[in-house]
Amino acid sequence: MKGPKVRISRREFVAKASAAAVAAPWVISASAIGGEARPAPSGRIAMGCIGIGNMGSGNLQSFLGHGDVQMVAVCDVDRGKRERARQRVDGHYGGARASGTYKGCLEFADFRELAAREDIDAVMIAVPDHWHALIAIECAKHGKDIYCEKPLSLTIREARAMVNAVRRYGRVFQTGSQQRSEGNFRFACELVRNGRIGKVQTVHVNVGGPSSDLRFPEQPVPDGFDWDMWLGPAPWRPYNSEACSGDYGGGWRRVRDFSGGGMTDWGAHHFDIAQWGLGMDESGPVEVHPPDGREYKSLTYKYANGVVMYHSGNAEGHGNVNGVLFTGTDGKVEVNRGYLRTWPEDIAKQQIGPNDINLYRSPGHHADFLQCVKSRKRPICDVEIGCRSVTVCHLGNIAYWLKRSIKWDPVKEEIIGDEAASRWLDRPRRAPWRL
Repeated sequence: MKGPKVRISRREFVAKASAAAVAAPWVISASAIGGEARPAPSGRIAMGCIGIGNMGSGNLQSFLGHGDVQMVAVCDVDRGKRERARQRVDGHYGGARASGTYKGCLEFADFRELAAREDIDAVMIAVPDHWHALIAIECAKHGKDIYCEKPLSLTIREARAMVNAVRRYGRVFQTGSQQRSEGNFRFACELVRNGRIGKVQTVHVNVGGPSSDLRFPEQPVPDGFDWDMWLGPAPWRPYNSEACSGDYGGGWRRVRDFSGGGMTDWGAHHFDIAQWGLGMDESGPVEVHPPDGREYKSLTYKYANGVVMYHSGNAEGHGNVNGVLFTGTDGKVEVNRGYLRTWPEDIAKQQIGPNDINLYRSPGHHADFLQCVKSRKRPICDVEIGCRSVTVCHLGNIAYWLKRSIKWDPVKEEIIGDEAASRWLDRPRRAPWRL
């Protein structure tokens, strides 16, 4: 049996080939010889963006700010968005374009055309959740390194398929759970991992709830918008502007066909930090219990080591939880964006020494991805980490939707003794889309 076909990226090819064998780069100008502000073509990463909505637009702008990136293509099912994105990229490289040495940003409506190009090294994926797995796997097959927005996937089986594809094709993959690249979250988790609050007993995570089977009235499809492609593998439904809106706290994030709701949206941030602090990046809980008004007041996760984690807006004796709250036998750590508090207060003043557990120090989420594209090391939020964190979110949703407890095997990644619940580990896909 033949092994998998290994594709070499444009950046890898240019770095290894002689100058005479290399095709003309996208920009041929004085900057082509390199320099402090802009690396030579062999050190630049040719990048394409798939999905130019809210997060996609922000990520595009961020990557444009890195001198070691050459943005060469954009893709979106909305013609207006992709045209505006292309114009933004062309404007960013305006000097080279005016001189005639820049060929311009390519524009695609179908992600498969972008993925198939051999002159693109890496992609940024920022599309609705139900598309993450199919697009990421296609890009991995074509030798692309991947920055993919969180949550990693729509289902648990998709998440594992993404890990398998990334490993098989030897790609670098950064999940967009950028809180891991923020110092206060790292420090909070280092305090927990080094026993500064004693033995961890509970974790409270304050995020939104699950999505639901929402339906909306039919509206005319706007000109230049490919609604059928937007739906892709999701069940067909008539177009509605709210159903496909990227507005935070609303839009497609509320619809179960497209997303897991606040549980996966913000959960991919805060449950991810909980997993990091507990040292569970390659594991997860063993039981999940939905609120029943009796024993379980809120969604409750139990880990094999005895730690109990709650999906809760408040903690007994504490009040409203600000982000993530770790409680141990000797203290507490609470952390959120721009916020860190400990009980007692002097825990926050402690130093993490060289002989302590020192967690990954990221230079910034996008910068970390780019560095790893060059070094071929795994980034701070590798695909396996994204898989394990989103699995926690999905298990919580399944328990909510079915209103019953789940036993989970984090090694085999199987729901134990519940065939009906196991069906939610994946979803049917509309033809012709297959995982």
